[in-house]
Amino acid sequence: MYELTVEPRFGDIDGLRHINNTVLAVWFEQARNPVFKLFTPNFSTTHEDWKLIMAHTDFDFVGQMKLGQYINIKTYVSRVGNKSFTLYHEAWQDGKLCVKGSAVVVHFDFIEQKTVPIPDDIREKLMEHFIDLDENKN
Repeated sequence: MYELTVEPRFGDIDGLRHINNTVLAVWFEQARNPVFKLFTPNFSTTHEDWKLIMAHTDFDFVGQMKLGQYINIKTYVSRVGNKSFTLYHEAWQDGKLCVKGSAVVVHFDFIEQKTVPIPDDIREKLMEHFIDLDENKN
């Protein structure tokens, strides 16, 4: 599992003084950086170097988050396919799960404009962070 701690900013809250739902997309993307670096260690975003494309994201808001307390973002790998993988994210505040979501990421060659298989060495590194979501449902 990868972990990221976020300190909410004043601008992250909405009119009800909750963390705005749009902020989670940014925080979950930031939490994906270590995974991105598995594919592009120098974090170069040129078409020659960058190897990933986002195919899908979703969020389930299961609790409220507020300004004044840190948010802990946990990122797991919940599926590894031949050319894509799924990340599972959780946002926790004050010991409570507040948001969970997923992101499907595709290994992509921007020069050839096609999907490509995930290399075995990266697949192994992804599996180090694997979580079986069916097994962890309670």
